[in-house]
Amino acid sequence: MTSSTTNTRKGAKKSDAATAKKAAQDLAHNAEREAHNISATVADIAHAKATDAKDGVADEVSSVSNALRRASEDLRDGSPQERAFDAVSGSLADLSDNVRSKDITEMVDDVSDFARRNPVTFLGGAALLGFAAVRMAKATQRDHTPSPAGDA
Repeated sequence: MTSSTTNTRKGAKKSDAATAKKAAQDLAHNAEREAHNISATVADIAHAKATDAKDGVADEVSSVSNALRRASEDLRDGSPQERAFDAVSGSLADLSDNVRSKDITEMVDDVSDFARRNPVTFLGGAALLGFAAVRMAKATQRDHTPSPAGDA
């Protein structure tokens, strides 16, 4: 084998290595760009779902507020129960408006700030919500289980 043939093979190997390295870099760049696009899409979907859930919560709170307002109207004027129902319904209406008007990130920031300022209250509220969620889940589960004397 001559030295020119050896040099040509070495040059071809360097060229092949450079081409392979460039292809690997391009592949890595494309994968990174695609991962970023997927991440952005998932974030958008999560934000949309969270916004829908937030609006649903606001609707439910508003519904409870309206029910309490109607109940307070049925009570004797000036009675302690009427005043309490009216105050609670007003507070719930305000809460519903606040939930509707805020973005999810603002709400998360507000909850984080509250938790830092009032950790005991936050943990107590979280525990109370947890207990309520478990009770609702159990009640819902009981409603959906077939009775022993079910349809035979």
